Amino acid sequence: MPPLLIVLVLGGWWIVALIAIATGLAAIEVFRLLGQAGYSSVPVLGVALAVAIVLDGAFPGTLEGSGLILVAVGTILAAVGAFARRDPRDGLPTWFATVFGAIYVSLLGFVVRLGVSAPEPPASAPLAFLGGERGWIILLVLGVWAYDTGAYLVGRRFGRTKFLTHISPSKTIEGLIGGLVAATVVVTVMAVLLGEPPLIGLALGPLLGLAAQAGDLAESVLKRAAGAKDSGTLIPGHGGILDRVDSFLFAAPVVALYVLAVVA
Repeated sequence: MPPLLIVLVLGGWWIVALIAIATGLAAIEVFRLLGQAGYSSVPVLGVALAVAIVLDGAFPGTLEGSGLILVAVGTILAAVGAFARRDPRDGLPTWFATVFGAIYVSLLGFVVRLGVSAPEPPASAPLAFLGGERGWIILLVLGVWAYDTGAYLVGRRFGRTKFLTHISPSKTIEGLIGGLVAATVVVTVMAVLLGEPPLIGLALGPLLGLAAQAGDLAESVLKRAAGAKDSGTLIPGHGGILDRVDSFLFAAPVVALYVLAVVA
């Protein structure tokens, strides 16, 4: 939390640098988990591709379709890397796993894209001093944290109805509802403080919450396949970087696309 808050205060390239570093570290963990799950890959290429896609998000107008071009180049290079596998039945999953791992982790780059594309709040907005970049990224961060907190507290106190127990045994419908309510309240308040009508937050809050939950479950699938409790040991008591950003991998694209389509 402290590095994130400091970077949000500084803004600009500090945000890009933090997201790029987090993406690189999370990518290392993803390829380690894929290996433990039995899927070989070309980790160096995958990590480089993921970071490149994130950095590309900081220049959305430099070259139209540059992100897709990077994915295409990465897909070709991953295929070439898979040629070294003597058994095509090993080479094919190596190719797939390398591309999947890179694209999966690079979704964190939508935090950067959100900051670059978010509209500036009107001068009369209470949080106008934050600007569009910091204001909307803070909305994303607080929304995800609100969902996680609400889901945990409500689920622990009132949770009875389990769902998707084959992925995460502790998840409950009650916790899901509690998280969605918390996320909607926080996102709506933040939207109003950024000068947007409450309806923006009332619609975006549940979408953000559902995306955050899906991101958490997606990482759980990966960890269960790998037989791992945590993605890593980088953060004592909290696991790895991927454990901290899993919800943002799905929530950031949803918020960025919503802002681009509805708000901007």
